[in-house]
Amino acid sequence: MTSPLASRFAPSPTGSLHLGNLRTALYAWLVARRAGGRFVLRIEDTDRMRSDEAKIAELIEDLTWLGLDWDGGPGQDDGTGPYRQSERAASHEAAFGKLLAGGHAYPCYCTEEELEAERQSALRQKRPPRYSGRCAVLDAAGRAAREAEGRRASLRFRLPPGQRLAWDDLVRGPQSFRSDDLGDFVIRRADGSAAFLSSNAIDDAAMGITLVLRGEDHVANTPRQRVLIEALGATPPQYAHLPLLVGPQHAPLSKRDGAMSVRSLRERGYLPGAVANLLLRLGHSGAEDGYHEVAAMPAQFDLKALGHAPAHVDELQLNHWQHEALLRCEDAALVDWVRGKTPAGLELATVATLRKNILLKADAERWCGRLYGSLEDPDAEARSVLAAAGPAFFDALLAAGACDYDALVTAAKGTGAKGKGLFQPLRLALTGTLEGPELRPVLALMPPELIRTRFERARALSTV
Repeated sequence: MTSPLASRFAPSPTGSLHLGNLRTALYAWLVARRAGGRFVLRIEDTDRMRSDEAKIAELIEDLTWLGLDWDGGPGQDDGTGPYRQSERAASHEAAFGKLLAGGHAYPCYCTEEELEAERQSALRQKRPPRYSGRCAVLDAAGRAAREAEGRRASLRFRLPPGQRLAWDDLVRGPQSFRSDDLGDFVIRRADGSAAFLSSNAIDDAAMGITLVLRGEDHVANTPRQRVLIEALGATPPQYAHLPLLVGPQHAPLSKRDGAMSVRSLRERGYLPGAVANLLLRLGHSGAEDGYHEVAAMPAQFDLKALGHAPAHVDELQLNHWQHEALLRCEDAALVDWVRGKTPAGLELATVATLRKNILLKADAERWCGRLYGSLEDPDAEARSVLAAAGPAFFDALLAAGACDYDALVTAAKGTGAKGKGLFQPLRLALTGTLEGPELRPVLALMPPELIRTRFERARALSTV
């Protein structure tokens, strides 16, 4: 009987999630949910200098915002915890002890200076800059001598010599590395902390992870981690290395790319459905056309439909899906976009009036300014429209003594205005722009005294 599929997302809380991280999390969640398997969230917080509790809270919030849940992770125990890597040190030490006892690891006393000199020598000779293995042959007396010098030992994994380390990557196909090109690697630092390569692999084995989706920048880590897991007597997971996402400058997205951080996109008002529909198609061609709710996406995801080429993050595509998401969301979901920028009690009505003319939060804020604040000075085109209407047009609106749509249109028609000659100056006077939402609900939102002030302003401008 085969084990059920178990995937994981293992972020390092050293910065904000960007779209590349979020795509990895989404795909790992989708494949687990499609297979009826487990999805695990593990926080890799062993970088003590850079890990940040606020970032941990932020990434959990970002994942929840997208609509992801987990079977094992913070706040949800599936029996494979702890879910913070810093709390798994005992498991790591037990694995190191097993590797030492089996002859798969050895202490290394080389200093940083010695390792750098060795690396530079290899580069000058155009050889791979791998560890020479000088400490692998030390006997007990040699180790004792180095310890007497006050040297603290790291722990290295002993790679089997002369082997071809091969596996079938679920995205990239057959992969292989020569063990002699890789060199023995550090699994425990001299300060006693587990290195990324080892802790990541040990945790995957201990937590029963059967499928690892991650960026293709980790391909070279995979042969090392597979052989380490095998040395522990466990079966390595399958690996699927995703092509990297590239931004507007065709550079890979990173945590320093603030414009594409999930937090930045959320603050700008992008909806989770918009982001998820974009990510579903970045390097993946298996989804049917059209908008999909996140809960329905597992049926649209197929590992076999993952491509090899870098996927370009196109803001136009993101805006397309934002438009689709806006068509499907309730007015109440957008109230925060206008809160504090409308008269009390008019938030929902404002959203209902504006929603066809806004894409992001900044659009809603700009329209709130037009409806309830001060208008900018008109440009040349707007001035010409107001001048063509003339003072008599606005005198008629002011004389109407009412602020409802029907009364004002009737008053304007009484001046002989019709079509664009009626509605363009009326819209300009009220909102300062020639395009926008329907005027009937706009007028219903605006206070009568403000409407009158806008008509007086437009009259003055029509004579300039």
